[in-house]
Amino acid sequence: MASAAWLKLVAREVLAALGRRPGLRGVQRVSAMHIDVPPIKSVANNSYIQGPVDVPLLTKTVGQCLEETAQRFPDREALVFFRDGVRKTFAQFIQEVDQAAAGLLAVGLTKGDRLGMWGPNKYEWVLMQFATAQAGIILVSVNPAYQAPELEFVIKKVGCKALVFPTQFKTQRYYEILKQVCPELEKSSPGGIKSKRLPDLSIVITLDAKLPGTFQMSEVLQAGDSSHMKQLRDIQRSLSCNEPINIQFTSGTTGSPKGATLCHENIVNNANLIGLRLGIDRQDFRVALPVPLYHCLGSVGGCMVMAVHGPTAVFSALSFEGKAALESVAQEKCSFIHGTPTMFIDMLAQPNFDSYDLSTLQGGVIAGSPVPPEIMRKIMTKMNMRHIVNAYGTTENSPVTFMGFPQDSISQRIETVGRILPHTEAKVEDPETGEIVPLNSPGELHVRGYCVMLGYWEDSIKTKEVITDDRWYKTGDIAILDEYGYCKIVGRCKDMIIRGGENIYPAELEQFLHTHPKIEEVQVVGVKDQRMGEEICACIRVKAGQECTAEEIKAFCKGKISHFKIPRYIVFMKKYPLTVSGKIQKYKLREQMEKQLLS
Repeated sequence: MASAAWLKLVAREVLAALGRRPGLRGVQRVSAMHIDVPPIKSVANNSYIQGPVDVPLLTKTVGQCLEETAQRFPDREALVFFRDGVRKTFAQFIQEVDQAAAGLLAVGLTKGDRLGMWGPNKYEWVLMQFATAQAGIILVSVNPAYQAPELEFVIKKVGCKALVFPTQFKTQRYYEILKQVCPELEKSSPGGIKSKRLPDLSIVITLDAKLPGTFQMSEVLQAGDSSHMKQLRDIQRSLSCNEPINIQFTSGTTGSPKGATLCHENIVNNANLIGLRLGIDRQDFRVALPVPLYHCLGSVGGCMVMAVHGPTAVFSALSFEGKAALESVAQEKCSFIHGTPTMFIDMLAQPNFDSYDLSTLQGGVIAGSPVPPEIMRKIMTKMNMRHIVNAYGTTENSPVTFMGFPQDSISQRIETVGRILPHTEAKVEDPETGEIVPLNSPGELHVRGYCVMLGYWEDSIKTKEVITDDRWYKTGDIAILDEYGYCKIVGRCKDMIIRGGENIYPAELEQFLHTHPKIEEVQVVGVKDQRMGEEICACIRVKAGQECTAEEIKAFCKGKISHFKIPRYIVFMKKYPLTVSGKIQKYKLREQMEKQLLS
């Protein structure tokens, strides 16, 4: 972008920010440091950055945000479930949310109870997200791929009183899985379950078929009467922004899941700031969401942004399908897509990709794992997403802490995860000394601000491992901050490979290998080695119709990267172990490779 045009854009942003602040007279009271636009000069002299504070934090509950947006845009579509053919305007949605909230109170739930939502992307998932928030019930996002032992773990861990699910999705027979840990279900009356292994669970709600021991969702929607509606209004008046409203189990890329507990303030403000940085508050946008609702990118980056700013949230399918994502964009005329790198790679690889009309696309968010530069370039050109931004965060941080600007340079977009969000601090520390490192030096990223979770549910030991006494959250990610406050994620502290004393960052190698013309996707892990401590293993998916050899890859590396960074092992794979949210489970991949290569 030419410098004059860029400065005009900054000026417009400044004036817009001033316009949103009643009572401000004169530009002299606002410095560029406090406006949420890209900086035009150096803003840091060490690896510490504080986000702007000009936009005040919201002190609204989830329900209040939805109610205000429904009043502003009653006839605008709030939700579209593309494959299911479900469409709801904001007026329709808020009415059904209140009806569902009153129904939950009628079947025996009260403020502070935990309700587990277990299933794929269906309308009822979002209905439960907002109905529980209205009634002060804590929504527990349960991974839809969980089997009986995992389900038992999360229900017991957080003491779910209610569990909501469809009868079946793909091979997942939810009722049958629950019966494995709650055999009493079949002979119980609805709402009266008394389970030996799940003592807190008493209410089970199915979305479709009426099954023994369960309420059907349609019954719950009809259960609330005027007394329950009065009870609901009383609860709403008593709600505080600092009360827990959602337990998001971490995806398990690093081991057993922990219940990150988030409050209204966490997710309302994160959604508000995501929307403002994207510019999604400026007009009637439609956002394609191929991401799972179980994941923060779906429930906060999708649904909460919808509730706060009013764009239409378009869910393409029950679970991710590249074809459905492209179809929904073309037919629903979406302006944005939010997804993980793996999802975008799959969309770009669709055999009839060029047949889809993506002309309405402008941008979106790519998050969840590092983005290879080659992929980012393809998204910007082939998908018409010239304003796509990279975002970084963790479930524990509600989730986004760093995010690009739509007007960022190509290098900033490709090489970094953007800049700190408002009302958030970040620092990069030497893990050994605890000292803040110089600019452009790697270290562990720490984050502090409104976004930090309340803690892991009933797990003070795990909470203290990651949140310091002065409320800094230790991300476990290796990052580099530059003088403009832009952040580059180099890898996970646990993922870093130490080969013969040399520190090797997998993300750097992955980005390099992505430039090979035959490589579709690559993941680099360290495997144990008696002599070197660890050796490098590159796990490669080649493009459709291509063939490749290990020798070819090693020859490609020679002379372009340091000899010690050339992978010793090259393994060609069809797929990687993934979490339900599309993140690659590197610890499982590492285990798989060690078993395959070293046994």
